[in-house]
Amino acid sequence: MISAFTNSFKIPELRQRIMFTLLMLVIIRLGASITLPGVDVTVLQAWLKEGVEKAQESQGVAAMAALMNVFSGGGLQNCAIFALGIMPYISASIMMQLMTAVVPSLGKLSREEGGRQKINMYTRYVAIVLCVFQGYMLAKSLINPQSNFLLRGIIDQNDTRELVPDGGTAFIIVTIIVITAGTLLLMWMGDQITDRGIGNGISLIITANIISALPAALGQVYVTFVEGAAEDPMKPLMLVALIAFLFFVIAGVISITQAQRRLSVHYAKRVVGRKVYGGQTQYMPLKVNYAGVMPIIFAQAILLFPSQILMFAFPDEAWANKLAANLGGSGWMYYTLSALMIFFFSYFWVATMFQPNQIAEDLKRNGGYLPGVRPGKATAEFLDRTMSRLTFAGAIFLTIIAVLPSMLSRQMGVPFQAAQFFGGTSLLILVGVLLDIMRQVETHLIQRHYDGFLRKGKIRGRFDRNAGAAGVSAGSGMVWLYLVVAVLVIVGVTYSIVAKG
Repeated sequence: MISAFTNSFKIPELRQRIMFTLLMLVIIRLGASITLPGVDVTVLQAWLKEGVEKAQESQGVAAMAALMNVFSGGGLQNCAIFALGIMPYISASIMMQLMTAVVPSLGKLSREEGGRQKINMYTRYVAIVLCVFQGYMLAKSLINPQSNFLLRGIIDQNDTRELVPDGGTAFIIVTIIVITAGTLLLMWMGDQITDRGIGNGISLIITANIISALPAALGQVYVTFVEGAAEDPMKPLMLVALIAFLFFVIAGVISITQAQRRLSVHYAKRVVGRKVYGGQTQYMPLKVNYAGVMPIIFAQAILLFPSQILMFAFPDEAWANKLAANLGGSGWMYYTLSALMIFFFSYFWVATMFQPNQIAEDLKRNGGYLPGVRPGKATAEFLDRTMSRLTFAGAIFLTIIAVLPSMLSRQMGVPFQAAQFFGGTSLLILVGVLLDIMRQVETHLIQRHYDGFLRKGKIRGRFDRNAGAAGVSAGSGMVWLYLVVAVLVIVGVTYSIVAKG
């Protein structure tokens, strides 16, 4: 594997793609640290130095904060120009994907030539609408930080400073424009990474935002289990057990993500003129975790938004705070409802995206059949029954992964920012994206007669792409891009040193 990483930089095209991807990620992380115009940076920095984890956990919204930071990479908490991250585009993509499966006209459009490009264009329009709406809500919450669950407690009662000194109409308009432009820039950079870099751009942006929280999580783990060993000598042993458990969970996630049932498909021989078609055996892969991370995202969103509404509507009511804490990931109600919703959305996603009738019809039209199953309706029923059993196993796996962070945080005292790497959306996205990147790099290596990451077998990625990708940017353009990013990094480091001094 080490030789594979070394060989990756021996191929000029692959080296340029890797460097381009890294440069884009540097710019994305810089944008998550640039504060919105009109926000008092001194107030924000003073609040961040005091720490917000304790306030968040006391309000029972640590899980909500983690879910939001998955897509914004801390930009929402930093009041940055990339505060919304790629979340509006993800929401719009999910909406359009579900509507394509439900609305007949959109389903017909997706099967036409050029129809997928039109649906992608509609998705961007919907993302802009969501950006404008969410940007307005964010601007109002910055004017009144107590209504924002991530900024609650930033202004003390005895503090005369305000987060937004001039919170008028001009600030709201400017914030909406900047937030929308920031999300559109992220969408464009994601497309550029997909075409000129390595991996799926949108997923890679989310992955970079997740990894950005890793240093802070490691710091919390060190304080809890290493410095806390003076009070409890068993904490170092707990840390060793957690590390071993983390490797076990990652191995399990990789296994289930890659797991599939392969159905053999036989094709009858056909003689057309002097040519013989068919007569071979192929395999139809059915994934165990067909829905991926979507059921967890849907379930957490539905459970956590009522928690935010309760805290916003009844901030001083004990019953509202207790109910919000249970819905926010710290009670039996959260575990029960999460399991039920994950099962529901797993089957819902499979029912909308997996079409056994169409697959059976295509097999029958091309002369294919499953051994022991009659073509047509019987094949569709067999595929539906098989996929239902696989979905049940996948839903159990997703439920365990979804509740692991909350259980570790509540039962073992693991900081929630660190516990989210043991499961949930963070781990599933990380594993899926890294597997896809390894698959693409391995394809380049094998084409140049180098050994891949695995000597035997293949890495199955999540995204299917054409073999011919777009070309890499010209050498002179890359040099200028390196120069601009280097200047930005130097300015950022200088500013951080001066600010701390």
